[in-house]
Amino acid sequence: MRREIEMKISDSVRYIGVNDHKTDLFEGQYPVPMGMSYNSYVILDEKIAVMDTVDESFTGEWLENLERELDGRRPDYLIVQHMEPDHSGGIPLFLRKYPDAKVAATPKTFEMIKQFLYGEEDGALLQEKIAERSIKAENGGTLSLGSHTLQFLFAPMVHWPEVMMTYEQTEQLFFSADAFGKFGALDKEEPWADEARRYYIGIVGKYGVQVQNVLKKAAELDIAAIYPLHGPILQENLGYYLDLYQKWSSYTPESQGIAVFYASIYGHTRKAALFLAEELKKRNAGEVVVYDLARTDLSQAVSEAFRYDKLVLACSTYNGGIFPFMEDFIRRLLERNFQNRRIGLIENGSWAPMAAKVIKGMFEKSKNITFTDTTVTITSAMKEQDKEQMEKMILELLDK
Repeated sequence: MRREIEMKISDSVRYIGVNDHKTDLFEGQYPVPMGMSYNSYVILDEKIAVMDTVDESFTGEWLENLERELDGRRPDYLIVQHMEPDHSGGIPLFLRKYPDAKVAATPKTFEMIKQFLYGEEDGALLQEKIAERSIKAENGGTLSLGSHTLQFLFAPMVHWPEVMMTYEQTEQLFFSADAFGKFGALDKEEPWADEARRYYIGIVGKYGVQVQNVLKKAAELDIAAIYPLHGPILQENLGYYLDLYQKWSSYTPESQGIAVFYASIYGHTRKAALFLAEELKKRNAGEVVVYDLARTDLSQAVSEAFRYDKLVLACSTYNGGIFPFMEDFIRRLLERNFQNRRIGLIENGSWAPMAAKVIKGMFEKSKNITFTDTTVTITSAMKEQDKEQMEKMILELLDK
């Protein structure tokens, strides 16, 4: 991945987005130690189209980027693909600066713009300007800029209901809204997949069916590059990115291996989880990873659960239920339609082990979740007979 993105993408297309190294939690919950990018683009033709804005905190920098690329010209259109504030925060400033520009978006987007503008002092005036200058896009409809033509593709619930994507027909550019995005600013170098997976699973993961519909539309297009609203422009080996999105959105395991997640109070459940992991490694179980749910960012843990085809959940019984870190973890999986996995369970309880029963109950409505026949039940600390049960569960996990 390139360390920086150049402003000039082609003779007609320029990048005008910004990097954010101020935000510690994206959307108030996802740690972004490598920052975040808010991407925006401008297409320079007989008519000029600005593709989305940025977060309100960075609108000054964004507007400077835009004005530099305009070089004295004025934009004709603002294309609003997504109304989340990290992409729509610059709309009020844009409307004040360029009151003659037309706004193209889905009908649902215009409803949301009104809602967000209520918080502006001149919100009523801005709403009037939009009403006068609005272009309600049609699904599959086009907008000519001269030598460039924009084709609008509605993408409801990827991951908000108003979302649309835009295909530029001349240079074959796919402006994909939040799809194909990732965590991380563009001035930091890191592999794409891990942070793209964490971003997708955390934010879009629930809407696999809707993403599949978008992928079907994309398959009908000749795409030279993908322009997401977060992360780098994807220009090479597009099949790699499309294949990962196909797997993520169909809830197909990306890797063959076993992810062990534990939630331990005093350490005995932890010892059992680590013992199991070592035994799995000895038996060439493929890739084996272990996560302490009390000390792992849960967005990372959830991402890893979606990555592997088999899981082991090791949990202490707590107040007749399960330890809160495990409960939070499972609820996050369920919120994202977790499915198509095999799970082994280790439960611990000094007098009334209940963790396995509770966990199975939480997954009872999930699609294609199967549990090993063997559940390892520990009473306080692991004993020799518990190791024998682990051996049985290992054989079931390895299908031997």
